[in-house]
Amino acid sequence: MTMAPIPAVALTPVAYFPENYFLENLVVRADGSVLVTTVLQKELWYVPSAKPGTVVSPVLLHTFKHPILGIVEAEPDVIMVSVCDLYHTHESQLARIDFKGWTPGKPVKPEIIFSFDDRARGLNGSCMLGPGVMALADCFAGLIWRVDLSDGAHSATARVWLAHDTMAWDPDAAVAPPPQPGVNGIRYSEKTGYVYYTSTAQKVFMRISVGKASLDPVGDPRIRRRDRQLRRLLHRRGRRIRLRLPAPRQHARPGPAPARARRRSPAHRRRPVRPGHGRAD
Repeated sequence: MTMAPIPAVALTPVAYFPENYFLENLVVRADGSVLVTTVLQKELWYVPSAKPGTVVSPVLLHTFKHPILGIVEAEPDVIMVSVCDLYHTHESQLARIDFKGWTPGKPVKPEIIFSFDDRARGLNGSCMLGPGVMALADCFAGLIWRVDLSDGAHSATARVWLAHDTMAWDPDAAVAPPPQPGVNGIRYSEKTGYVYYTSTAQKVFMRISVGKASLDPVGDPRIRRRDRQLRRLLHRRGRRIRLRLPAPRQHARPGPAPARARRRSPAHRRRPVRPGHGRAD
């Protein structure tokens, strides 16, 4: 089965952020404006609705104590933001921001409605599974949380929705710090009945069936069927993606990768040093 042709699209700038900003996630509101989280700067930004071909100026709304990553609209104009100290204490919280009646220029007042226990390690992407029910990826715990909102999203409870080896981060990855996240982006499609998620460290794009009534996972996660075509496409474009499931591993906590032993060439492969060309002893 061949991949459908990629449609031609025109990309145009909407807004420009300060240099070296790390834009993480976004929510598009009903009026066309956009809320954007910046993970390293720990900030929430507002981008006004822009007419085609025009550029608008983003507005800083709030600076948090810890990095913010996931953002989702739980109900019209009620925004939930994931706040997490990813690389130190791993303190993890869910904040509610009410935009009902808000107008640009007014301050916003985040309200912490839930604090996760010490199983939470790195809150990342989030989505809604149904009214009042969130799914929240934890990229360093290697799992997805289910968060049930109540009292107009002023309070919440949380439990582990699913944990799987494909969600794990990789402490042995040969990349410079900070550690690469495991389960990262997450979206639910009511039409297909699946939750889709990416895992950066494991380099996989997965899906898991969701029960219509329970909104809990059904069966095991599976790699999407057309990943073989995707892999060939990425190879043709000079990129690589690993699509086999990783072997089960013990989930260590984020930290510096261990030093790797340097391989030495066998003695019989070494070239003799000629007189006058070697180094002085």
